[in-house]
Amino acid sequence: MRDKVIKYKKPIVITSGIIILNLMFGLDIRFTIINLLWLLV
Repeated sequence: MRDKVIKYKKPIVITSGIIILNLMFGLDIRFTIINLLWLLV
C-alpha cells in the first residue's frame, strides 16, 4: 500500500505544479499536454 502512495505521489505533485504554473503565467494548453504526455511515458 505504501509503495503505491509513493509511486502516485510524484505525478500528483508534478501535475499540481503544472496547474499552478498555468494559473500564474496564463493557460498554455500545448505546454500542459506536453508535460502530461511526459508524465505518462
